[in-house]
Amino acid sequence: MQATPSSFRLAYVPGVTPTKWVRVWGERLPDVPLALVAVPAEGGTEALVSGGADAGLVRLPVDRTVLSAIPLYTETTVVVIPKDHWLAAAEEVAVADLAEEVVLHPLDDTIGWESLPGLPAFERPATTADAIELVAAGIGVLAVPQSLARLHHRRDLTYRTLADVPQSQVVLSWREDRTTDLVEEFIGIVRGRTVNSSRGRGAQPQEKPAAQQKAGAKQKPGQQKTPQQKPKRPAAAGGRARGGAGASGGSGGARRGKPRGR
Repeated sequence: MQATPSSFRLAYVPGVTPTKWVRVWGERLPDVPLALVAVPAEGGTEALVSGGADAGLVRLPVDRTVLSAIPLYTETTVVVIPKDHWLAAAEEVAVADLAEEVVLHPLDDTIGWESLPGLPAFERPATTADAIELVAAGIGVLAVPQSLARLHHRRDLTYRTLADVPQSQVVLSWREDRTTDLVEEFIGIVRGRTVNSSRGRGAQPQEKPAAQQKAGAKQKPGQQKTPQQKPKRPAAAGGRARGGAGASGGSGGARRGKPRGR
């Protein structure tokens, strides 16, 4: 038997909110603390491969030669702009609308563009946070997953949905050769499994209802119940014979009285 680890380490990248899953973990496995490990946008794979975390909520791509991954959700891509920018009047922005805009491309980009829209900047910002500062300074605009736009919210900035562009996908990932019971438990939580349907250590054996168990004890396998016979109707009061003769039957059922004249 494997010893129960002292904790479960869950890595997560910026913009991902693991709160609801952490809460369910605490309810199901109160004896195993869940430790959150914040990693940079590009550091999820490294943390998992090196053993710095047991599992991680990260963005694609991941190294599939070493890691397993379960898709969780796909994020909407938005463009971050100053509040007084002309694009702020639109509800949704098209790629063509960015043709004359400088679109910043940080080194920790999470979208994975094949071809970045708009005009390129002179240099790439080191991080998304740095790119946000440049947007506020009027240097350009920035396309990011919506969760990152919310994470780096500023009063002087806003964002609009960017249509028909690549999107960032968040996955649950872990080392394939370290698929432990606790990893299986967390997989069950993010997939919405109940306690009894989970494959992890928190799963409880399902018991048969008491009535079902009693019925199983009385009846042997393969044995069919014999149908019960209906009870015989008791003889009617008033002199009916046991043989079952009716009112128009034999002598036992004849009426007394004067004989009719011929």
